[in-house]
Amino acid sequence: MKKLLLLFTLLFIFSCNQSTVDKKPIGEPDQKPTSDKVESDNFGIVIHGGAGTILKENMTDSLEAEYKKVLTEAIETGHSILANGGTALEAVQKTINIMENSPLFNAGKGAVFTNAETNDMDAAIMDGESLNAGAISGVTTIKNPINLAYEVMEFSPHVMLSGKGAEEFAKERQIEIVDPSYFYTENRFQSLKKVQELEKKEADSINNATAFYDPFIKNSKFGTVGCVALDKNGNLAAGTSTGGMTNKKYNRIGDAPIIGAGTYANNKTCAVSATGWGEFFIRGVVAYDISALMEYKEMSLEEAAREVIQKKLPELGGDGGIIAIDHDGNIAMEFNTTGMYRATMNKKGELTLGIYKENENNTSQE
Repeated sequence: MKKLLLLFTLLFIFSCNQSTVDKKPIGEPDQKPTSDKVESDNFGIVIHGGAGTILKENMTDSLEAEYKKVLTEAIETGHSILANGGTALEAVQKTINIMENSPLFNAGKGAVFTNAETNDMDAAIMDGESLNAGAISGVTTIKNPINLAYEVMEFSPHVMLSGKGAEEFAKERQIEIVDPSYFYTENRFQSLKKVQELEKKEADSINNATAFYDPFIKNSKFGTVGCVALDKNGNLAAGTSTGGMTNKKYNRIGDAPIIGAGTYANNKTCAVSATGWGEFFIRGVVAYDISALMEYKEMSLEEAAREVIQKKLPELGGDGGIIAIDHDGNIAMEFNTTGMYRATMNKKGELTLGIYKENENNTSQE
């Protein structure tokens, strides 16, 4: 009898201990998978500042210099983090912060205006090691949306939060909040008015077959910033932040915060951030499609990126581009528009900047 009592007691104690081990305190970040990886000297980083109708003849020398200056500052920030042994997630977040703080790009400070003359922002970030991800949409007071996406990933059980709920969570996590007037820039506001004027002319056209058309309207659907990185531990990460579409209505959400459409990272394959006409990137699940072609058809990053951006996306009717980096440090910057603000730095610290479509092959290897 005593032996049976002792056996039941031991089983009860073991069960209680196991239950305690299995529970994760609320609000604590998910535990990262243990890894036996050995740190290497291989790392790299790629960024984009949006794709669209970007032509040399429409760009002044001074404005081009400004874009290159911010792109350089952003990518050097992330590269420094990686070179010093920092994580890909940290590099992605801090790099995007630089572009979010610039009025040049459609994210954060430079976010475009909605039809209601507000600035509604979306962002997402993904960890290629754990496949954990965080995203936010429709926020109007978050200075750096990518930071809130990171907090959602690390300190909530959810993947995506939106609107007022996302902003409430931001206050709990002490993310920097600003007055909506912070996002006002005169050139973005004038862009809204121009798009609205052009759309009115198009709607007033008697013959829809010959309706008034201006590429400015089409370009209003573009604009995003993004970053992908490989760190010395062999981990990938991707992040994307955007102000969305100029003159958007009905709380429209694009591809940037949708995991697999505009943002995706998986250590098995690659990390991808997209920019372009979001509706088509959502329909084509573009970021994940590139990863899937690598995993299931054993395509290289170069082959997969070209297949999706130059063939599959246009067949749907979509325009835009992606940046990507794979687990070996190979890089892709593929787009089917006339330009994409972009930059890359490899482990040697070699910087490559681009704005216009200089040749047919926009993919390179380290």
